[in-house]
Amino acid sequence: MSVLDDAARVEALAVLSTFRTEFYRCLTARADALFEVTDALLCTDGPVRSLVDLVLAPEHRRGHGGMYDGLNCGRVDVARLRRSMAGLPVPRAADGRIVLAVDVSPWLRSDAQTSPDRLFCHVYGRARSQSQLIPGWPYSFVAALESGRTSWTAILDAVRLGPADDAAAVTADQLREVVQRLIAAGHHAPDDRRILIVCDAGYDIPRLAFLLADLPVDLLGRLRSDRVMALPPPPRLPGTTGRPPKHGPDLALADPDTWPAPQTVTTTETNRYGTATATAWDRVHPRLTRRTCWLDHEGDLPIIDGTLIRLQVDHLPGDRHPKPVWLWTSITAATAADVDRSWQSYLRRFDLEHTFRLLKQTLGWTRPKIRTPDAADRWTWLVIACHTQLRLARGLAEDLRRPWERPTDPDRLTPARVRRGFRHIRPKTTRLSHSFRSSTVKRSSAWHRGGRSCSGCAPRRVV
Repeated sequence: MSVLDDAARVEALAVLSTFRTEFYRCLTARADALFEVTDALLCTDGPVRSLVDLVLAPEHRRGHGGMYDGLNCGRVDVARLRRSMAGLPVPRAADGRIVLAVDVSPWLRSDAQTSPDRLFCHVYGRARSQSQLIPGWPYSFVAALESGRTSWTAILDAVRLGPADDAAAVTADQLREVVQRLIAAGHHAPDDRRILIVCDAGYDIPRLAFLLADLPVDLLGRLRSDRVMALPPPPRLPGTTGRPPKHGPDLALADPDTWPAPQTVTTTETNRYGTATATAWDRVHPRLTRRTCWLDHEGDLPIIDGTLIRLQVDHLPGDRHPKPVWLWTSITAATAADVDRSWQSYLRRFDLEHTFRLLKQTLGWTRPKIRTPDAADRWTWLVIACHTQLRLARGLAEDLRRPWERPTDPDRLTPARVRRGFRHIRPKTTRLSHSFRSSTVKRSSAWHRGGRSCSGCAPRRVV
């Protein structure tokens, strides 16, 4: 059946074609070379091993020299591309709110000793029960999460972290710009539910909540199990003199004797983890001191209250003994529904790991041996544009499965399976890049015959 036979498919095709047109206009230099290498990345079958393999794709009509020239000397209007991606349909959670996930994924460049702006990146899983520090370019990604178990996310932004950058400050600025673009695009109104931002344990969640307090967002993140938080101060007794205390007793996450009676306890039956028990304490905050990022803070140090959540499940996949997970959210006076929604939203954060795996293992994001960080940023945005086009083509792709793969419902296709059928979708969309020969050689109205050239035309090379 043709894609023109279904109204929903026609709408999806129109959105995809509009984005491809806008993406081409964002390429302000070497546009044809960059656009064709993006199409080759979308239509190549199998994982990308090197950039030279993309030249062999039929969608790429230039040589490898033109491809490298586009990556090294081309230009991408990143600001316009960000606005275009923010204007696309954004996935939402089951309750209708927008859930954003932020995380860092490194592009390891340990062998590029002359490449600038590298810094040590934390890498896990490369050694047995150990983490390593390997030089590379870390990128901070922000993506919108969907509801349910899926490998799809909507990447909205990516920023490369430099050696002199404050990771928390850069992340706060990045999230602020993403939220403002979503509001400007009409995805969030003043009466809508607040946007939820989910982070992992590597972020200073209370500080992010303080820096983004003026935005309609709620922060949620995981805490280390050895953290010590402060409880709210006890009620002040009548007749007590002196300055009232700012902090109450300490709450050590690793010491159950310091845990007071919780305000909220919920129990949920799950298919993968058994019984999930969430215990919450309200108005729990960190005890800030004038060190590191708070050294130059003017005035008194703030009290950043939130809700502390301890999540305990019966088992993990593979019958492993689970450890409790500690979460902190900027929501105060959280109800039982807020507590359940918080830890369930945190579990959806792991969908971003599937996106990182697709970018690196299938689309070859970290495969090129690019020397300059500017070229790395350019290639990163090309890969993000590819992922965005795959997301927009979900309703247009067919299940081109391998003989040993199980059939999948068209609505449940993974990004890799959608990429297999993109070569059949591409001819139905806009084709904006120009032929290499037609853009460099002047042709006459009479076509060359027999290898000869007419007056005013360059001789044709026969390869």
